[in-house]
Amino acid sequence: MTLEQRIKNLQPPKGHIDVVLDTDTYNEIDDQFALSYLIRSTEKCTVKGLHAAPFFNENSTGPKDGMERSYNEILKLLKFAGRDDLLPTVFKGSETYLPDDKTPVDSPAARHLVELAKGYSPEQPLYVAAIGAITNVASALLMDECVKENIVLVWLGGHSIHHPDTREFNMFQDVAAARVVFGCGVPLIQLPCQGVVSAFYTTEPELNYWLKGKNALCDYLVEHTCEAANSYASGKVWSRVIWDVTAIGWLLNEDDRFMEAELIPAPIPEYDDHFAFDHKRHMISAVWRIKRDELFRDLFAKLAK
Repeated sequence: MTLEQRIKNLQPPKGHIDVVLDTDTYNEIDDQFALSYLIRSTEKCTVKGLHAAPFFNENSTGPKDGMERSYNEILKLLKFAGRDDLLPTVFKGSETYLPDDKTPVDSPAARHLVELAKGYSPEQPLYVAAIGAITNVASALLMDECVKENIVLVWLGGHSIHHPDTREFNMFQDVAAARVVFGCGVPLIQLPCQGVVSAFYTTEPELNYWLKGKNALCDYLVEHTCEAANSYASGKVWSRVIWDVTAIGWLLNEDDRFMEAELIPAPIPEYDDHFAFDHKRHMISAVWRIKRDELFRDLFAKLAK
């Protein structure tokens, strides 16, 4: 890939695009919002794959269980949204994290991404929005060189380079995979969590006003968001960051209408929860500003249709 083409691919796409979403959908409610936003953005995006990512926290017994629960959650959301036509695009992902940054983990999702990528090119890339541990995508990148040439990767992972550490859920689960995607040269757009995407929050009154009662999908999203927030903030004021929507927002970001980004040398995720830096490394795009109201306006309008 030429430098000129790389820079072009780091800009928000114009025209219609093909998209794969890699998601730990059962982890928390923002993944459900992101998936719903994607499948309601048919004017811009054609979904080519929905891949379940591993995760391990209080909502799973381990990475494999987290992936399985995410796979089932994808199927449930497609039913709510009336999109049974997308069921053949759903694939199970990795059952474990990468053992190191040289060894892929085989999975149906990784193999599907490799096969899909063969049908694209740097000039006509496949867009991959990843909103969980980056294991599946890193595995595909290690399995076949064509993947890094033929996709554009949009990942919500890590924090801003100005944050004191990189201990963010999507990154610290699989640092080896993060090292692959930051180091291999794939066109990468990073949506940093703390310091950038942390501004993209909503509240219960806002959700009720714009979404409650609009349709079954909206009711599901509102109910589970408020239920989760009230479980840790009952009787208190709360707001909830809907992190993962921003990855889909970047795909729709023509003319920077939802966010702004800058080109920076690819930082190096280290195993001690910090970035290392080398100004000679290839460039990535790092989002630095989210236009909160504009993005929520588009999200709510599409979900409430």
